[in-house]
Amino acid sequence: MTRADYTIRHIEARDDSAMAHIIRTVMPEFGACGSGFAINDPEVDWMHRAYSAPRSAYFVVEVNGEVVGGGGVAQLDGGDASTCELRKMYFLPTARGLGAGAALMERSLEKAREFGFTRCYLETLTGMDAAMRLYERSGFMRIDAPMGATGHGGCDLWYLREL
Repeated sequence: MTRADYTIRHIEARDDSAMAHIIRTVMPEFGACGSGFAINDPEVDWMHRAYSAPRSAYFVVEVNGEVVGGGGVAQLDGGDASTCELRKMYFLPTARGLGAGAALMERSLEKAREFGFTRCYLETLTGMDAAMRLYERSGFMRIDAPMGATGHGGCDLWYLREL
C-alpha cells in the first residue's frame, strides 16, 4: 500500500468501538496489560466524546473504509497550559509501514500548534521500538521523568518536543 491507500480524518462517534478494539488489541502485543496503561482507561470506549473537549483532537486512519489506527492530542493532564500530550496513537499491524504514522503525527502536531500549545509530551514503553523511531524522527527528545498526571504509570519512557 502507498500513502494514497489510506485517509486520515477526525474521529466520529461511529469509530469508538473500532478504536477501542485497536487499542485493546495492540497494547497486549507490547506487554501493556494491567493497571497503569491506557488499555484500562475508560476514555478508550468513548474517544469521540473525550476528544470533543476544547484544545483536543483525535484522528483515525482508514484503509479501504476500515479504521486501522488513530492518534491525537489534548492538554496534558496535570501539566501547564502550554503543554499538550500526544495520546493513544496505535495502529493495527496491517497499517504499519504505510507512512500513516508519520502523517498522523504531523497532522496532530499541526493541530496542537493551532490550539496554541508550544510543547508536546508523550509516554511510551520499552519494546515499542518502531514507535520510538517515529517519535525521534519527528523531533521528540527523550526526557528523564514523566510529566503531568496521565495515570499511565506503566509507561517507562517519556519524550518532549518543542512545537
